[in-house]
Amino acid sequence: MNSIRASLCLIDTYVHLLGTAEVDAPLLRLPMGAVHVALGFPSPAEDFEDDRVDLNEMLVRNPPATFLYRAEGWSMIQAGICDGDVLIVDRSVRPQDGDVVIAMWDGNAPVCKVLHVCDDHIELHSRNPRISTITLKWDTEVEIFAVVGVARQMRREHGRIGRTA
Repeated sequence: MNSIRASLCLIDTYVHLLGTAEVDAPLLRLPMGAVHVALGFPSPAEDFEDDRVDLNEMLVRNPPATFLYRAEGWSMIQAGICDGDVLIVDRSVRPQDGDVVIAMWDGNAPVCKVLHVCDDHIELHSRNPRISTITLKWDTEVEIFAVVGVARQMRREHGRIGRTA
């Protein structure tokens, strides 16, 4: 029997499978600014373009093993993962102690946590002080996959001005 010290509640971060990454996705190179964006005072050199980048090339390293999950909840907020984010999971990457992972066991909904491997058990830690640690004994059958990226679309309260579509 699992030793679980946390109840999985609405504040926890569950994930929902969105699908696999496209194996032969067409390239879509978008402009990449040459200047790093300051999070304070604006830079006078913001008009320079350095290169073009394809987000598939940047975020998907191994397309056949890459799956996208949508995060739901706030238990990973201090790891920079918010409700609604898309988590990029590469099933070919071996999860290691301290990695952000997707974990599934005993028919539970998949959760996003930080993996801690101990001598006689596995701990799944939230990055929200209001959520307790989940402890799984070594004999628990659990699937764990490494999260290798996060994608986020900004939500604008006022909508998109100037767009007709």
